Amino acid sequence: MPLESMTRLLSEARRRNYAVCYCESWNLESFEGVLEAAEETGSPIIAGFNGGFLMNPQRTKPEKLAFYGGLGKALATISVPVAFLLNETDDLAQIRYGIDLGFNAVMVEGDHFSIAEYQQAVREVVQSAHSRGVSVEAQVGRLPYLGDRGELKGEMTDAAVAKRFVEQTEVDALGISIGNVHVLTKGQASIDLESLARIHEVIDIPLVIHGGTGFPLQFAAQAIRLGVAKFNFGTGLKQAYLQAIEKGLQDYTPAADPHPFLGMGGNKDIMVAGKEAVKNKVKELLAATGSAGKAAH
Repeated sequence: MPLESMTRLLSEARRRNYAVCYCESWNLESFEGVLEAAEETGSPIIAGFNGGFLMNPQRTKPEKLAFYGGLGKALATISVPVAFLLNETDDLAQIRYGIDLGFNAVMVEGDHFSIAEYQQAVREVVQSAHSRGVSVEAQVGRLPYLGDRGELKGEMTDAAVAKRFVEQTEVDALGISIGNVHVLTKGQASIDLESLARIHEVIDIPLVIHGGTGFPLQFAAQAIRLGVAKFNFGTGLKQAYLQAIEKGLQDYTPAADPHPFLGMGGNKDIMVAGKEAVKNKVKELLAATGSAGKAAH
């Protein structure tokens, strides 16, 4: 099946009262796990990679985006509607290259811009991307971050600021900060649904929840009714993947034949264990956000 427009996926989700999941991948096995979960549950899905992570200064050497973009060709074999997202990047050259490689959706990260600079950058990306049929997501407000940079404070989305931003950039989807948290490894975020309602009153494009791992999914249906059409998940998928690999390596010793544990695809293969862990977690998320079974229509 050809790539589906992210804008069209989110429009259909809003019309039918569910949300589409963006389940972030970082290697082949996680990518396979996400797509197998979508196919086995009949769910539309957004697959992709984090542009900011791929350019992280902690990397021992620069990553080649083309390796990841090349996986997009495999999406033509997937039986459910799927968009291919280059997520959370503030590098405009990387965005242009990603579009050339076949990503049909991009998310422009704004944490290192002033609001005026960010608005101009997003507007430029929108003009270029729309001419090539590529969807653009941006964000107003800033999520707290609890990862390796230590605790960083967030900034809640102001509805009036968000409304002006959407009008002036013509962006296709908008990430918002309503108490959701990046890299929340335990517990749940405290979500302000009243703030979400105020944003929904003045913005008529799909809203996006980043930091989905810590979002209390018992509020997912209510958030969807208030305009959320996309949830982003990453941290919880990596946690599940790492736990599966750790368990799989318990039976390995240096004297053992390494092939059954790595690359042969059998029951002992830690790559299979990681993929299955991601797939099972994604299935839970697809059910919780209401997209399971929606691909059939």
